[in-house]
Amino acid sequence: MAASETAPPLDILVRGPEGFSLWNGPPFSNGQPGIKLENISCTSTKFSEDGSRLMVMKSDSVISIYDCSSYREIRSFQIPNVAAAALSPRGTYVQTFQKSSTPQEKNVILWNTETGDPVYQQFQKNMTKATWPSIRFSSDEAVACRLATNEIQFLDAGDFSKPFIYRLRVPGVAAFELSKAPGSHVAAFVPESKGIPASVQIFSCAKAVQSQPLARRSFFRCSSVQLNWNNGSTGLLVVVQSDVDKTNQSYYGESKLNYLTTDGTHEGLVPLRKEGPVHDVQWSYSGSEFAVVYGFMPSKATVFDKKCNPLLELGTGPYNTIRWNPKGKFLCLAGFGNLPGDMAFWDYGEKKQLGTTRAELSVTSEWSPDGCYFMTATTAPRLQVDNGIKIFHHNGSLFFKKMFDKLYQADWKPESPDRFGDIAELVKSIGSLKVVETKPQGDRSKISQTSAKASASNPPAQKPAAYRPPHAKSAAAVQAQLFGESSTETVSKNALKNKKKREKQREKKAAEATSGT
Repeated sequence: MAASETAPPLDILVRGPEGFSLWNGPPFSNGQPGIKLENISCTSTKFSEDGSRLMVMKSDSVISIYDCSSYREIRSFQIPNVAAAALSPRGTYVQTFQKSSTPQEKNVILWNTETGDPVYQQFQKNMTKATWPSIRFSSDEAVACRLATNEIQFLDAGDFSKPFIYRLRVPGVAAFELSKAPGSHVAAFVPESKGIPASVQIFSCAKAVQSQPLARRSFFRCSSVQLNWNNGSTGLLVVVQSDVDKTNQSYYGESKLNYLTTDGTHEGLVPLRKEGPVHDVQWSYSGSEFAVVYGFMPSKATVFDKKCNPLLELGTGPYNTIRWNPKGKFLCLAGFGNLPGDMAFWDYGEKKQLGTTRAELSVTSEWSPDGCYFMTATTAPRLQVDNGIKIFHHNGSLFFKKMFDKLYQADWKPESPDRFGDIAELVKSIGSLKVVETKPQGDRSKISQTSAKASASNPPAQKPAAYRPPHAKSAAAVQAQLFGESSTETVSKNALKNKKKREKQREKKAAEATSGT
């Protein structure tokens, strides 16, 4: 049987004020998505990394776990004062953070989703983006570790009854990132302190060889870092952010992109060919190349290989987002946030642009797991108007659009790209499908692939008219009604004065000419 025949269905989770629903993903049988699960009241939802479990946080401190093969609730937890929760990559565990009143109270608990039993507990004073989730897992859940004072503690992923099995001493460590597939390495960030520059170090997770870093990079003027591992755990991209730009070119500070390898062959800056901030960076699914959007507007986009050699230039434009198709064949280059929403779709294999379009006001964007569709969503509370979902084909043509009075979340259910067939065959099998539009709200939302062509063929804009205050406009309208003429034909006072001046000057010149003769 072909891979495409055994491929799992695409599902879409949609959450609004009434709760969340689950849709059948494209292609749609009758132009509309089917509903797999009707509105279930909740405050937030999150899939596990492999898409096998769904965590649903409800009111009254209830956390429900759903099995995504049947979308039935398999476990429910009642956790008072819960502030945050996170699923492990395979959905085996859910960890919760509760507001704690005393240090003796262990407020971070790891629960087994099958049995409902707590398997690990610890105290954590506060929760930040850098320190949550508290316990980090590799994608196969074989490696688990947590951040402690001046060290990273490795836990026994098969038996959490022990506090930890070994620890890695890193004085001053403030954040870390465990490589996902495989969980063989860990990156540790140490901020600046007493004149000593900040640094990122890579360590092996194996107990025998983890005392010395395999790679290290130091940074001056570093406020925060983003750590991005590739699939295969051979390379680490580090976006170094500084709050102050010494060159005074940017109000938002400056950022640099560094690249470190676990074998120590590369430790340094990625050679970007334009000055300015690093807007976005993403590894391909294979982990053998990465794409970067960088530079002052109009920004530049480049694809590099694992040795930091440029492979493909994606041009310049109003872009700040890069999304790599899970199959590695297509790329979407986009400008969201405070940018107009331009999108350019590229075929990386053929090294050519497939199409351009626009998705204004988009807050989230992601490729479908099979790599054939690209979904953008305008969601609250970031934007309170024009909420909706748009789904595009791999070449940028609009496939589906639906508007909402209020939309909080729209996500694809995660699936391994390996479970789907070859991307070229999938694209051919989809063929041409109709654009479906439901509940439009104003012309502002009407977007299609032809927007880019239209912008190129638009005639030059008319010269703007001179400013006229409101009282002058209304006076012109009243005068037009009284004298039965068009208000646009009414001449202003200044125009009349200038006309009289010109007539007097003509008469004066004519008089001088006659006297001279």
